[in-house]
Amino acid sequence: MEHILRPIYQERASQANTLGVLLIEKKDKASPVTDTFDAVLLIITKESEQPLYVKHYSYEDKKASMNIVSEEQLKDWLLMGTNRKVLEWILNGKVLFDRNDYIHNLKQELREFPFYGRKIKMGIEFSKLIRRYLDGKAFFENNQYMDAYNHIVHSLHHLARLSVIENGFHPEVTVWTQVKQIEPEIYKLYKELISSEETIEKRLELLFLASEFLIHSRSEMGSTHLIDVLQEKDIWSFDEMLNHPDLSLYSVDLSVLLEYLIDKNYITVIKKETKGQDIFHRYYSV
Repeated sequence: MEHILRPIYQERASQANTLGVLLIEKKDKASPVTDTFDAVLLIITKESEQPLYVKHYSYEDKKASMNIVSEEQLKDWLLMGTNRKVLEWILNGKVLFDRNDYIHNLKQELREFPFYGRKIKMGIEFSKLIRRYLDGKAFFENNQYMDAYNHIVHSLHHLARLSVIENGFHPEVTVWTQVKQIEPEIYKLYKELISSEETIEKRLELLFLASEFLIHSRSEMGSTHLIDVLQEKDIWSFDEMLNHPDLSLYSVDLSVLLEYLIDKNYITVIKKETKGQDIFHRYYSV
């Protein structure tokens, strides 16, 4: 399909703002990687008025998708893990245009997966894991088993992704295939949750018991990035954390992660008097 799409991507490649162009073609009929399209064009630009621009094309009985993404949006996806397909697009896509080896260097960086990048991704994944796990536990204790099940399935996904990152790999679309090889214990937990013949209440009860240790054992690694940032100074207000460029990545999960780490004695609460009687400002320290 490359020759059909050539006029489309050549026009973009000629623009000084374009950093690289990749072609991803569907290999398997049921493959989720190309979002049902026969081909995907990924065009990375230095800057753009909108972070993502998508256009669809048809040719005979086939369809293609052109995705023009800014470098900033791409880096955000790769860091936050919010678009897992794009990782596979970059690593496995055919390079059609590469300005100053931008794509080549990006592929190399993704394969090497430097520890600093891993540390941030582990922190974000761990915060999502804690949010889902605690919410699931609360639903379970209130006998809301279907809602508890939904949250726990998500928490196991985050645990699986955390395990993959911890081992130096990027979580792929087929993350459970990776986890089966890397950490079969987590894979077994997930399989038991979704396929056991026990009642949903019993399945959840057993899972909470088993996963407590797996989560606790990752607390130090999962909180490394947050702790490192907080060690930059002695005392923090929560607002200062929210507005720190690195910690803002945690978004709505930051408060839940913070309370979890207080409970596990990684972080201390410091109270300071206000003008109101028996009301204190709450500050935090490692």
